[in-house]
Amino acid sequence: MSVAGRISSIATTITPQSHSSCSPAAILPLRLHKTRTNHASLRCSNSSFFNPIRITPIITTKSLSRRPSSIQMSMEAGVGLMGTKLGMMTYFESTGKVVPVTVIGFREGNLVTQVKTEDTDGYNAVQVGYRRVRDKKLTKPEMGHLEKSGIIPLRHLQEFRLQSVEGFEPNQKLVLEELFKEGDLVDVSGTTIGKGFQGGIKRYNFKRGPMSHGSKSHRALGSIGAGTTPGRVYPGKKMPGRMGGTKTKIRKLKVVKIDTELRVVMIKGAVPGKPGNLIRITPAKIVGKNIPKTLTGKSYSDLARSTYLRLSPPRSRLQSFFDFRFSYISLPQITLR
Repeated sequence: MSVAGRISSIATTITPQSHSSCSPAAILPLRLHKTRTNHASLRCSNSSFFNPIRITPIITTKSLSRRPSSIQMSMEAGVGLMGTKLGMMTYFESTGKVVPVTVIGFREGNLVTQVKTEDTDGYNAVQVGYRRVRDKKLTKPEMGHLEKSGIIPLRHLQEFRLQSVEGFEPNQKLVLEELFKEGDLVDVSGTTIGKGFQGGIKRYNFKRGPMSHGSKSHRALGSIGAGTTPGRVYPGKKMPGRMGGTKTKIRKLKVVKIDTELRVVMIKGAVPGKPGNLIRITPAKIVGKNIPKTLTGKSYSDLARSTYLRLSPPRSRLQSFFDFRFSYISLPQITLR
C-alpha cells in the first residue's frame, strides 16, 4: 500500500461520525495531492477543525523602524539624468584643497519619453531617453514608441520610479541646473570596467601562498571544500572567473562643480565605467530627507516577508500530524494606516 493509501486509511478511522460526509483526501497533507487544491476542497461541513487555519499578520512599529528604507529600494528619491563619462581630473577648491573629480558630459537628449501612472501601468515612473542617434540604429518598435510622442530617435531609455509623477509630460526637457546644484549628494550607477578572466588574488584579494623553496602553491586558491561530506563545492564559492562588466552604484557622491556652458558636471571621487560609458545620476537616498522615515498611508505587498505570523486558533497534536504546511494560504495586501 502506498503512503497516501496508508494515511487515507488512518484518516478514515479517526474521522468522527459527524464528519463521515467528508472525503479523507480533505485532511491529507498537500504534498500528497496530485492536483492543486483550493480553500473549498479543504473545508468540510459542520467542522471547525478541518477549516483552513487563519494566519493573522502582526506589524509592529518597532519592526518597521529598523529598516525604514528597505521597502522603498525600487523607488528613486527623484528623477535623474543620464550622461557620458569623460574621464577624471584634479579640481582645486577656493581654499586650495585638491579634489579628484569625475567629469560627466551630457549629449543631446534627457527627454521624457513616457509617463507611467498607477492607473495605466500599475506604478508611477518617468521614462527618460538619452543620446540622439540615426533612425536605422533603432528597431521599428522603438521608433514607433518614440514617434507616438513626437520625440527624436534616442539610444538609451531608462525609467525612474517615483512616488508621484505630477508635473511631467512627454517630450519634456530635463534641465541639469533645475535638478542638481553644487553641494548636492547623488547616486551614480554604471557598468564597471571588464577585466576578463582573473584569478582569486586579483578578483577577491586572496593572499598568496609561500613563495620560498618547497612550496608548489603560490597563487592557487587552496582548499575549496571538504571531501566526502559534502562531496561537492558549495554554490557561490569564490573562485577564478570573469571580473568586472557588472552594474554598480556608488552612493552619496558630492557634486563639486556644474558648468552650464560646457554642459558637464564634476562629481567628487570615481564612478563606475571607462570614458565613454553611460552613467546614470539620481538624487541620493537620505532617510528623513527625501525618503520618509514612516510608511504611513503606503501599501506594500512585500511587507508580509518581514512580518510576524501568529496562528489562530492554536494547532493541536492532530493538526500537527497532518501538517498542512500553509501552502494554500495567500497573504492579502497590507495597508498601513
